[in-house]
Amino acid sequence: MRLDKYLAERSGMPRSESRKAITKGRIMVDGAVVRKADAAVAETAALAVDGVPLAGSYQKNVYVMLYKPAGVVSASRDKKDTTVVDLVAGSFPRRELFPAGRLDKTSTGFVLLTDDGALAHDILAPAHHVEKQYLVTLDTPLTEEMRRGFAAGVTLADGQTLAPAAADPAGDDPCTVRVTLRQGVYHQIKRMFGVYNAGVNTLHRESIGGVALDAALAPGEWRELTDAEVERLKNRIE
Repeated sequence: MRLDKYLAERSGMPRSESRKAITKGRIMVDGAVVRKADAAVAETAALAVDGVPLAGSYQKNVYVMLYKPAGVVSASRDKKDTTVVDLVAGSFPRRELFPAGRLDKTSTGFVLLTDDGALAHDILAPAHHVEKQYLVTLDTPLTEEMRRGFAAGVTLADGQTLAPAAADPAGDDPCTVRVTLRQGVYHQIKRMFGVYNAGVNTLHRESIGGVALDAALAPGEWRELTDAEVERLKNRIE
């Protein structure tokens, strides 16, 4: 990649400052001074600023597990509300993160933030069948008709027939349901239960592609995914 971009992401300095540092001869790449901001460098290149080596290695993409609280919107930016990206932006100032899949403003749970567009596309693409699991509370008990309907594929009020899904009891409360989807449609769970005149009171995403929300995280907290979790996500893409 370009040296100015690589330096900015490795050092945290603004892109404009990285260009100035390069042209002034302050930057060494693999032991040699480079003065061209657009010089191509390998992602494994060793950098030094004013003779001091930069610690760490280049991280091509970032994968963040966020416990989204209610009241926060699933967007990169919003003029009125706090976004999921706002909650982590201070720790990734040079990254253009976005949510790989959305939750309603009132919903909670696992939101994956990343700058890996290819992985995000694969997770969201219906053809790849990446499962997402939700804990849902209804205003009426789960019925066998709902379970069979979800398994067969619910036809929404607008005539759209959805892919098969699972709706199973989650504990002793008949109004608490665990839903597993392999598709993403706007307000999907609420619309699916709406076919059976059931309202959704709360919705919490528990997992994406076999990676569960870390039980140690509180609402609004986050951590980066481990290498094993990233690999698990990639392996779930069919």
